[in-house]
Amino acid sequence: MITRIVFAALLTATVAGLAPIKDVEARGSRDRYGCDSCGRVVRIESIGRRDNHVGAGAVIGAIAGGALGNSVGSGDGRKAATVAGAVAGGVIGHNVQKKNRRSNYYYRVYVRMDYDGRTRSYEQSDDYGLRRGDRVMVDRGSVTPY
Repeated sequence: MITRIVFAALLTATVAGLAPIKDVEARGSRDRYGCDSCGRVVRIESIGRRDNHVGAGAVIGAIAGGALGNSVGSGDGRKAATVAGAVAGGVIGHNVQKKNRRSNYYYRVYVRMDYDGRTRSYEQSDDYGLRRGDRVMVDRGSVTPY
């Protein structure tokens, strides 16, 4: 009889020891690694900031086109060729500049911090391939994979 009781107690203790333990995050406490600057990505927004400097390409193109037009013909034909060359050069110069201007993209990364549960946002030029739900560390205002 005592053997059965001891056997049942040992069996219960063994089964209880094999039961899964809840993850630390599931209990709502701090990160299991104790990181005060860590969290999870909640959302990532791509923010496009275009270079708004326009006009230089059109001006340079108009000057070049006018100079080329001025070298053609004589009299009133030369004046018409100069005006046509300036207009065509301005349009071409504007289109060349528009295609070559840079687009600077920034990312706004929203992170739910482990230590207080608050969501904070950070703007940075690289998203480091982050996705929603990724573990991250905030270091000097930059969000990087953890």
